[in-house]
Amino acid sequence: MKPSTPPEPAAGGAIVVFDGVCVLCSGWVGFLLRHDRARQFRFAAMQGEAGRGLLDAHGLDPDDPMSFLLLDASGARTDSDAIIAVLARLGGAWRGARLLRMVPRRLRDSLYRRLARNRYRWFGRRDACHLPSATERDRFL
Repeated sequence: MKPSTPPEPAAGGAIVVFDGVCVLCSGWVGFLLRHDRARQFRFAAMQGEAGRGLLDAHGLDPDDPMSFLLLDASGARTDSDAIIAVLARLGGAWRGARLLRMVPRRLRDSLYRRLARNRYRWFGRRDACHLPSATERDRFL
């Protein structure tokens, strides 16, 4: 069941929709939790109500998720554009990720999709979604 109105990012913040059972994706969220000192990112597992609603609202199939979704004041971004934007938002040396935009998007996205198609085979799959710790719980939708 999807929410009637998907959540929106807070002012100055962003929402990352991720695959909660994918080991690689959960590791990505862990990385962001450690490096996001400004606490600008909130997270929604695509297996949950909020994540499914957000994917659906942005034209992505919640039952066949092959895309990474970032929502912020600039709108919705997917695939390699979303990853680059997330890294750049971390600030510091991570802003250098913007240089990846010099690589044609078609090439970046084809590499991303290959990784997405093979993520369970290469990195594994959990039996249940990532569960945030008590100190992280407020960052998850």
